[in-house]
This record gives sequence, C-alpha cells and structure tokens, in this order.
Amino acid sequence: MSPAPATATTPARPPAAEPALRIRGIEKSFGDLAVLRGVDLDIPRGTVLALLGSNGAGKTTLVRILSTLITPDAGTALVDGHDLGSDPAAVRGALSLTGQFAAVDGVLTGRENLVLVARLRHLSRPGRVADELLERFSLTEAGRRPAATYSGGMRRRLDIAMSLVGDPPIIVLDEPTTGLDPTSRLETWRTISALAAAGTTVLLTTQHLEEAERLADSIAVLHGGRIIQHGTLEDLRRLLPPAEIEHVEKRPSLEDVFLTLVGEPTTQRTNEDLR
Repeated sequence: MSPAPATATTPARPPAAEPALRIRGIEKSFGDLAVLRGVDLDIPRGTVLALLGSNGAGKTTLVRILSTLITPDAGTALVDGHDLGSDPAAVRGALSLTGQFAAVDGVLTGRENLVLVARLRHLSRPGRVADELLERFSLTEAGRRPAATYSGGMRRRLDIAMSLVGDPPIIVLDEPTTGLDPTSRLETWRTISALAAAGTTVLLTTQHLEEAERLADSIAVLHGGRIIQHGTLEDLRRLLPPAEIEHVEKRPSLEDVFLTLVGEPTTQRTNEDLR
C-alpha cells in the first residue's frame, strides 16, 4: 500500500461510463526475459475482474506496474482516469494493493494498524477512520488485541481494511487467499463480495479457478505475456463444446466435510449454481 498525498480537495472522478482501469500495450522485460508482451484490458467500475495465469505468467508484474512500484517498458494505463506515466501520485491515491501475504504489524493492535495507515495518508481524525473500518469488517471486539493473535481470516480482513483507508475506488488483491485454511478462505471471499457490492472496483489475481468462478464478474486469462481471452464465465464456457448431460453421484469432498464439521457453509454447488 502506498500512502496518498494530502490534497485540499478530492478530485472529481471520471464518468461512471469510463472504465476504472484501462490498460493498453503494457510491456515489461527483465533482461532477455519478456514477461509482458502487450497487455490490453478494461475493467468497468464497481466490478470484480479475476486475472488468471500460471506461475510466471506475469500477473504480479502487471500488478506492480499498476501500483507504480515498477515502470513498464512500453504502453499506457489510466487508473481512475489518472495517467500511470504522467501522474503516478494520483494513481497511488486511487488504487490500493493488498499482496499475497498480509502486510499487518503483529505487534500493533488491529486499531493501531489502521490508525497508522490513516496517519500516513494524512487523514483527519485517524481514530474515527479506524473505528469505522473495524466495525465494517466485524473486527471491533478484536480491535484492541495485538494483530499477532488474529486468525488467518481476521488478519486478511484487517489487511483489506487497511487497504481501504482513504476510500480508494480501486483495490488490487494479489492472490489474497494464499496460505489460508478453508474457513479463512470463505471469510475472505465474503469480504471481497461485500467490497464489490459497495461499489469498489476489484482486480483479483488468483490461481484458484473456483475463486474466480465465485467472485468475478469477468475473467481475463494472461498467457505468454498477453491477455488471450477476456469475458464472463459464460463467455468462456462457450469456447468449449456444449456439456453432455450425465447422471452422476456427487460425493462430498474432504473440504465439504471439514467445513460442515466446523460449522461453515460448504463449497458444494446447488442445482441453481450449475445452471
């Protein structure tokens, strides 16, 4: 997460019809290794886009470019209407990044973590900002405890809450459920769904296909340094021959059994989900 500069007024956001993220021709090489070879992508406002790709496909490189942590060799991007090359400070104020591992200080309490970020963003009344986010993410009771005592799901919720300090319109979640147990993963999925429902634009990188199916409004596949396919889940399914209808016995998975035993909803899909 990069702190946004203090400004006297909040700049007007572009019209809702314009995408939150518009990426054109982004290229990036490391020595002789070409990682991104011309990425083009639009992400509409208030939607979740899942960026899929194998290890080494360039997902994290693209995320680091959009977060202004590294510069592209070629191409352009507009982040909430701000040009990545000419106005990186405004880009950092519009986009917040949550990495693969929670950037939470375990020594500080949950509330202190949030207050720290609010102060770095030069917000007035950082304590009030922290309390509001603790309530929003159901962490009020745990807010006075050291973050090191939190479960994996609670730490991830706190991490996402820290990313939302200052109300950025776009949040990038880089493989947010890496290393989480099934219960914490479901908890994180619910948090991401709530973000999108509240109007936040979410770019989600993931290797978990079920995660993309459950959360994404649209899906982009990054391969060979380019976006080779982009559309809704149904759009992508239509690329394959129609499914044959077979009657099979659906046995619960070990994950379904575990989640049932610990009192969480299972991941088994209903007939309605399969339509």
